[in-house]
Amino acid sequence: MRRRHTTPAPLPQRDGIDPARVRLPEDPSGAWPTVRDHLVARYGRAIGTERVDAMLAAGRFVDRDGPVGGAEPYTAGRTLWFHRDFPPEEPVPFTVGVVFRDERLVVADKPHFLATMPRGSHVTDTALARLRRDLGLPLLQPAHRLDRLTAGLVLFVVRPADRGAYQTMFRDRAVRKEYEALAAHDPDVALPRTVRSRIVKERGVLAAYEVPGEPNSESRVELAGVREGTGRYRLLPRTGRTHQLRVHMNALGLPILGDPLYPVVRDEGPEDFGRPLQLLARALEFTDPVTGEERRFTSRRSLDQWPRSSHS
Repeated sequence: MRRRHTTPAPLPQRDGIDPARVRLPEDPSGAWPTVRDHLVARYGRAIGTERVDAMLAAGRFVDRDGPVGGAEPYTAGRTLWFHRDFPPEEPVPFTVGVVFRDERLVVADKPHFLATMPRGSHVTDTALARLRRDLGLPLLQPAHRLDRLTAGLVLFVVRPADRGAYQTMFRDRAVRKEYEALAAHDPDVALPRTVRSRIVKERGVLAAYEVPGEPNSESRVELAGVREGTGRYRLLPRTGRTHQLRVHMNALGLPILGDPLYPVVRDEGPEDFGRPLQLLARALEFTDPVTGEERRFTSRRSLDQWPRSSHS
């Protein structure tokens, strides 16, 4: 996990989002006589010089003593904060459930399509931002990440002092995760089985893929039921590679229903909230690293493409 700055910002959160922190670097060439010179060099290409000037005039860049003027002499090592302007986001029309909450933890039941935390074009409408606002917990942080298209359980930590213990628990694979998926049923695919492979995910490429070599991923795949040609699968990942379960199910010839990437990358377009990926993070089970308690949490969500009929 990325190391976070523990010094509190002088600006409050906005829409559940922390202000950006800027530490002014060394300037051996003397290219930035003033604070404005550096900010224009740093952000002018992205947002324009006029926008930087407008933000300075509005007092939106601050340090510990208050608003910072653009004409102030540049000082390396100085820290500034400001709130970025984010473009409008299409809101995800589903609520975030909470299955458990105490003074240390919030276990959220995330809907499909909602990002866990700010990333890329999904910033203000994320599970983290919503929970911070709705629960009044500005210091809340996720202990792990769940893919945006996957629904189900995400563990959030309330107190910064506890965060490292829970993040380490996920890093060290001390959490037993159970997923549920819907895919076509193929009686020729022998289950249960453990799938191991080497998965590669390149930056800027939507889909991950398998390559020859030492396996870096492992998933247990079990058939939990069949209705009208649809299989309900219980998936137990041993590792946590990007899109691991989706890649492994596709490799078995059982791509998860509603998957926009596997086996074929779907053309990008408006979000189709009526076609969710049929993958659910069903359960989390672990020994609490702070209290020593045995914990098990279960999602209250269900996958909507499981046939209602009971005949197999």
